[in-house]
Amino acid sequence: MRIEKLKAEHHVKVEWVHFPLHPDTPAEGRSLAELFAGRNVDPEAMHAQMKARMDAEGLPYGKRSMTYNSRLAQELGKWADTQPGGEAIHDALFRAYFVEARDISQPAVLLDVARQVGLSVDAAREVLEKRTFKDAVDADWKLSRQYGITGVPTFVAGRHGVVGAQPYEALVQLVQQAASQRDAEV
Repeated sequence: MRIEKLKAEHHVKVEWVHFPLHPDTPAEGRSLAELFAGRNVDPEAMHAQMKARMDAEGLPYGKRSMTYNSRLAQELGKWADTQPGGEAIHDALFRAYFVEARDISQPAVLLDVARQVGLSVDAAREVLEKRTFKDAVDADWKLSRQYGITGVPTFVAGRHGVVGAQPYEALVQLVQQAASQRDAEV
């Protein structure tokens, strides 16, 4: 919602750069309780906080108890960005993971998401099987490290960034700051 409004009102081009959030998550996933064990994190409070943020944005947010490795989903998303209408996969993957608590590490789930947004299931299957976009996601991970990104979402414009679910006004300020800096350098 905020991103679409930002694109429309400020003519922002959005480029998805993938980030290795919990890349060591095993194939079977990991419970959130295990993920946050010993880190002084209250999963219930974290869920309530995220739910409130999503509600404020008019976005759905479900309750999940597991985290799954998102590497294949990132590779599929990178491919989808090269397809007409493929940007819709990002919202669909969000819904699958954060609303429906689906295991987005599973190719069958990813193919279903690709089908839901009108992408070729056969082409998506080939991308997943051949790992066609592995190098592209590796490059994103490297770029994320260079930017010093430590969490998602992170919004970057010019040489500035903000981390986390930010209010629309903070994103507008980020875009305006980047534009001012760009104009000053010209």
